[in-house]
Amino acid sequence: MSLSAMEVDPFDVLGVARDSGPDDWKRAYRRLAMRWHPDRNADPAATDRFKEISAAYEQLMTADDPEIVDEDSREHEEAAGEPEQPILRAADIRLNIELSLEEAATGCRKPVHYSRGKPCGTCDGSGEAGMSRTRFCDACHGSGRVHDADRVLVRCGDCNGRGLFTERICPACDGSGRDADDVSLEMTIPPGMLPGDELRLAGQGEPGDELRQAGDLYLTLVIRSHPLYRLDGRDLQFSMPVSAVAMMAGAAIELPSLTGLFDYSLAAGSPESRLVRISGKGYPGRGKHKAGDLVVELIPIFPRKLSARQRKLLLQADAALYEDAENSLPEIHAWQQTQGRN
Repeated sequence: MSLSAMEVDPFDVLGVARDSGPDDWKRAYRRLAMRWHPDRNADPAATDRFKEISAAYEQLMTADDPEIVDEDSREHEEAAGEPEQPILRAADIRLNIELSLEEAATGCRKPVHYSRGKPCGTCDGSGEAGMSRTRFCDACHGSGRVHDADRVLVRCGDCNGRGLFTERICPACDGSGRDADDVSLEMTIPPGMLPGDELRLAGQGEPGDELRQAGDLYLTLVIRSHPLYRLDGRDLQFSMPVSAVAMMAGAAIELPSLTGLFDYSLAAGSPESRLVRISGKGYPGRGKHKAGDLVVELIPIFPRKLSARQRKLLLQADAALYEDAENSLPEIHAWQQTQGRN
């Protein structure tokens, strides 16, 4: 039984919980395979039951371990070159899978629901079923004759002069031979994937037949916009208001990141907008790609209203600055010198 033919819940077939993992699936598969293997079980239904168990296990493991299609894998494919003989394949299915920034960064498990074709159960994919019916030829309207370019009546080429067609169109699929198959998978999203990266699940696209292999399912990662962070490559950028006094004094502040708050000591300086870059604190790396940086724009905020106590403390600080104006307030000190003030 191929994966595309699975019409039962693989969790029910293996008798495992929906929140179980690969280790649980493997134990259940081994136990059931030992019981239902045709070489060990003489039950006439053993062969079909064994195939069903194997297909369920394969479906769960395929969904749990998809192939990642991104910059690294594309470079590898280009280096490998084209196959010598093309393989006939059914159509691939391409979908988007949307994650939050946190889910994409740390990795997660996500359900995926989609529809694909399957052979019609009524006609077994042939498109023909039931009693035959006759319809008139659309080209000659049942006469068997049509006018040629010279307006001479000649035999109709569409129906070969018969004027009608005899058909056995399946009423279930209207002759297409296909039916819709709803599929539900639980995907494991590896950590550190970027927007536009793809996951490929082999054989989970449109089903194959005697001449073609089954197509693949491609899931393109889409990351939702975040209320704070902006993703630039693997760098995380955001803006943050900071007290102008803290920027002047070089205070310790807390900066947010995807892994939580951490302490950061500001360099004392002018209360002006500045960029702070913290290496490795941005979006996590994957494979040969290192983690990005955290890039923070610090925006100075000046107090708008002062209490009596705050005003007194600031005046004291200002007086202390004037005591060493030559170093603390050099522009004011230079102006005072031009006025002849000591």
